[in-house]
Amino acid sequence: MLISLVVPCYNEEEAMPLFYREASRVAAEMKQSHGADFEFIFVDDGSRDKTLQVARRLHSADPRVRYVSFSRNFGKEAGIYAGLKAARGDYVATMDADLQDPPALLPQMLDALLSGDWDCAATRRTTRKGEPPVRSWFAHKFYQIINRMSDTEIVDGARDFRLMNRRMTDAVLQLAEYNRFSKGIFSWVGFRTKWFDYENVERVAGKTKWNFWSLFKYSIEGIVGFSTAPLVFAALVGVIFCFAAFCGIIFVAVRALMFGDPTSGWPSMICILLLCSGVQLFCLGIVGEYLSKTYLEVKHRPIYIAQETEADQDARSRG
Repeated sequence: MLISLVVPCYNEEEAMPLFYREASRVAAEMKQSHGADFEFIFVDDGSRDKTLQVARRLHSADPRVRYVSFSRNFGKEAGIYAGLKAARGDYVATMDADLQDPPALLPQMLDALLSGDWDCAATRRTTRKGEPPVRSWFAHKFYQIINRMSDTEIVDGARDFRLMNRRMTDAVLQLAEYNRFSKGIFSWVGFRTKWFDYENVERVAGKTKWNFWSLFKYSIEGIVGFSTAPLVFAALVGVIFCFAAFCGIIFVAVRALMFGDPTSGWPSMICILLLCSGVQLFCLGIVGEYLSKTYLEVKHRPIYIAQETEADQDARSRG
């Protein structure tokens, strides 16, 4: 039984050795308790620090360590996909390198899958201790909004940390879309999922790569990728304003016939024009967002480009 740990990394030179040490400890325990072998797949997402050098060093010391290094930064979603594609295990886990996803949960997660009742063991945070309150509030509201808009349920507090059997892993790999939102993809493919709750854990090293703007763009990616409700909303707003304009035309015509056509009212008219124009641009922006995603998909560009893997390092060593 082989378990693959997929670990996307972006500027994680400090955290990677700590993660490897803890994951190796858990792997040794699971080798005795479950007879499981491990491979560690680090995906270097175009890091600007020494992440790639650390991956090379770990591979030289331990052949279980494998890595994929991108030609540039393609994003965490591309890193997850590349790691899943490279994984050879009967069971595949996706984890963060900063140890906010505790490897100590892996034995319980594997037990759930070995029982035969579940295809996936996923994790969710019960608290957001250590995060700014504003960020936590927006995150909670995001899950509320997307679950109202989408038929695909996205669990509040869900992490990318999960352990999947090979069948579910292959199903996820079939969704080779360019614009990726893994939380939605994991839910969309279905399968039986057991959830494990745990309290938020602080990073062991380094700084988070997520700021408010990047999280906002990521949330838009999720909403656009798994719901067409914004398009319906834009159409509904258009119908409402058309009806309001029709009523306004009747009002203006009646007033002109009964009371004449005074020149007063320009400020209110300008406000109405600005409001209507703003709504039109807002709805056009919604349509444009979907159109841009379609444009990127039909180009069929690769999700990532690998510059180096551990096979290249081995080839250089032999040569």
